[in-house]
Amino acid sequence: MENKSNKIITFSLLFILATLAQAQSVSWTSSTEGQYIKQQSIKLSGKASQSPIISMFKADQGFEFKAWGTTFNELNWDALQLLPEAKRKEILDNLFSPTGQLRFTRGRIGMNANDYARSWFSCDEVDGDFQLKYFNINRDKEAIIPYIKEAQKRNPDISFWISPWSPPSWMKINHHYAVQSNKYNDLNPQLDFLLFEDSDRSHNEQVNPDKNLFPRRLAVNDYFIQDPRYLQAYANYFCRFIDAYQAEGIPITMVMYQNEAYSYTAYPGCPWTPEGAIRFNMEYLGPTLRQAHPEVALYMGTFNTNRYDNVKQILSDPRMSKYVSGVGFQWEGGQILPRIRKEFPAFNYISSESECGWGSFDWKSAEHTFQLINHYLVNGCNEYFNWNGILSDNGESAWGWKQNALIRVDSQSHQFKYTPEYYAYLHYSHFITPGSSILGGVEKKDSETPVLVARNPLGKYIVVAANLSDTQKGITVQLDKKFINATLPSHSFHTFQVR
Repeated sequence: MENKSNKIITFSLLFILATLAQAQSVSWTSSTEGQYIKQQSIKLSGKASQSPIISMFKADQGFEFKAWGTTFNELNWDALQLLPEAKRKEILDNLFSPTGQLRFTRGRIGMNANDYARSWFSCDEVDGDFQLKYFNINRDKEAIIPYIKEAQKRNPDISFWISPWSPPSWMKINHHYAVQSNKYNDLNPQLDFLLFEDSDRSHNEQVNPDKNLFPRRLAVNDYFIQDPRYLQAYANYFCRFIDAYQAEGIPITMVMYQNEAYSYTAYPGCPWTPEGAIRFNMEYLGPTLRQAHPEVALYMGTFNTNRYDNVKQILSDPRMSKYVSGVGFQWEGGQILPRIRKEFPAFNYISSESECGWGSFDWKSAEHTFQLINHYLVNGCNEYFNWNGILSDNGESAWGWKQNALIRVDSQSHQFKYTPEYYAYLHYSHFITPGSSILGGVEKKDSETPVLVARNPLGKYIVVAANLSDTQKGITVQLDKKFINATLPSHSFHTFQVR
């Protein structure tokens, strides 16, 4: 009789354990302002508590996500140096270590000065040096390369891509790094005339009545001198930069010809017309890279314009398929990403720069970044790049622009804080590792509940969601025949990881 009872108890325990095993557990990580990391566990349910906001199934394949990245800027390095060694180590580990929090595996480098350099510089400011005799990366060795070396210590496999903000000043029609004059540069105001010329020779120089269009008025001139000697020297310049960085043990795997050709800036910049961009990439940069560095991919961008016809004109050149592997979008360019990707499905697409805000470092900025990441990944981008990883005080550039960063350093106290935007990234990059599949999401422009569903390399579901409204919201996500049912507090970020 006793043996029979023991068998019944044993069978009951096994049944309970089997039932619990079938009820898969879900690790739930959430963030709200002031409570940035809260962890709990819930169970997948066999029933939906409400109509699912999205449904995903084993047959859904999606596309492979490749990398999270950040940019290596001089002012980032300077901010880091304000901290004692132990705090620098913590930050670098969290940004770049495979076991850290954000786990960046890609880096972007500005070829020559960008707007978060200490000041203007290029690798060759010797006027007329078509042979690039005086080319060097001495300035890069002061801050950019030391910063990169610290990242490489944490992740030896980290790789990089490059884009210029401005070519050497002598290669431009105004012979200056900036496009327009202001109090932060020494450009002759008379040269501002070159941007639009106030002529009638092109309808593009007229201000477009659509206030949502950027830019509302297009430059009528290529600011890069369209002379074969200059164009070829500049293509060679890219290759020299790749060579110089390779000599430092830093692999460059991708290039883009210009950062934000549609921003007419007081800091380093260079407008290009579609004709000029096609000419340089298809007749000079593409062929030169193919010969000198066939292992380096050429991407078109970075496109920061929502002028669909302008971008389409560039990508429609029949030679693009020969030389170009992908396209990078940022800022207003993200608005036309879905339409461009549908029309040009053969390219890879990346978000080349997240938007940087205005130095507020607040939760609202983090919500905006959360939505941006959701938008770009739902619409097929397989890489996503942060802009400033770390800045000091109010995040002001040498040209007077205050921007946000993931980490903020107080230069007086030598302390730092992880900003709300840091945690917006964490909810994606910590969980959606390279090699994960992006399956789908909810990203309507006016949606207060963006959702993204991925499957990690182990085949487990990852759900990233937010509630951006002023009241708590219940959501249900269907995963095969099971459901995640959860109530999300107002203004909160969430990641659900199915175990």
